[in-house]
Amino acid sequence: MTENPTAKTEYGVTSMEVMASMSGLDFVRGIFAHTLPEPPIMQTVEPFDCTAEAGHVVIHSVPGLRHYNPIGSVHGGYAAILLDSAMGLAVQSTLPKGSGYTTMEFKISFIRGMTKDTGKIRTEGRTLNVGRRAATAEARITDDKGKLLAHATTTCLVFELPKTA
Repeated sequence: MTENPTAKTEYGVTSMEVMASMSGLDFVRGIFAHTLPEPPIMQTVEPFDCTAEAGHVVIHSVPGLRHYNPIGSVHGGYAAILLDSAMGLAVQSTLPKGSGYTTMEFKISFIRGMTKDTGKIRTEGRTLNVGRRAATAEARITDDKGKLLAHATTTCLVFELPKTA
């Protein structure tokens, strides 16, 4: 599918005006359906088969040689992008029109290393609690056998998006 040409963008991301006009779930689903621009950071992890329900996001990806660090394994930043994205988008998927979020903090635990031979991985993010001002979420990365590779938790600030004229 192609991106929606009416979705106003700046630097390849959806404008605040468009984001504020949609429920969080519609916004996340729009990104996954490619009717809204994919955030540029996601080009580094090449997500596919992404799904979103209220409070729950799944992102698939395949780690490759281009994700390697100097010691010959997949860099932790690859997992961090996926975990932070899954948790944040899970929070966003619960928010009403006119609301947004930003990550205040997150913690990652790496359980098993990844290599170019790991194959398809699944990153699953779920909200734990979403309030008027703060939200918490968790995410897990598993391999195709269901083995846990990494997990994380986050606290996000929930806020009203700026109104535009």
